[in-house]
Amino acid sequence: MSAITLERYQKELVDLFRSNGDASNRKPMENYMRNHFSFLGIKSPKRKMILKEFFRDYGKPELEWISPLVAFLYEQPEREFHYSALAMIDVHIKKSGVEWLPLLEELIVKKSWWDTVDHIAPHHVGAVLLREKTGIIDYPDRWIESDNFWLQRSALLFQLKYKEKTDEEKLFSYIEATKGSKEFFIQKAIGWALREYSKTAPEEVLRFINSTEDLAPLSRREGLKHLERKKLNSYS
Repeated sequence: MSAITLERYQKELVDLFRSNGDASNRKPMENYMRNHFSFLGIKSPKRKMILKEFFRDYGKPELEWISPLVAFLYEQPEREFHYSALAMIDVHIKKSGVEWLPLLEELIVKKSWWDTVDHIAPHHVGAVLLREKTGIIDYPDRWIESDNFWLQRSALLFQLKYKEKTDEEKLFSYIEATKGSKEFFIQKAIGWALREYSKTAPEEVLRFINSTEDLAPLSRREGLKHLERKKLNSYS
């Protein structure tokens, strides 16, 4: 395959996605996302297949293309392009460092909803900070104090996949800082983070939940789900 320019790469990707749009899926997908975004009507399995075929035909993006390519895809109105932007980052995430964090922060606050934020936080931000912990001070430590609840949610979730590498003190301190929030997405994130960490440190999580005053009922319920399921299974 001859060398391809970024401009052609972008055009071929957009044309391919638009040609695979399915009007019958469009409205249900938009309704599911509470009409925050337009959709082409390409469901996730087909979108992933299309992208796989695109990579086969045109190659994976060059590392230096990521920032302009992601910006271009986020300029498109349909949500499938935003998902594709995150897939482009996935390609190079193992090579990424703290220099990627400004871009990731921009994506968290741009066209924000749980579907993109919940990928960026654990899979992108989490991957970077697991290798380069120096970035925690300038990013999650700042985000948890932000007025933007998507940044707060990202701080709560960036360690979601860390398991035994979780900084327990930091996780619990972030929860303490946000436990009074009335925002659904923060209460849910606290519960999700606790539930995931309970798979690694059940006693510590149970102790934290039982000793933490004013933890929202939603956060408590979500945080205890795995522990309660495990307890029930022990009696079955």
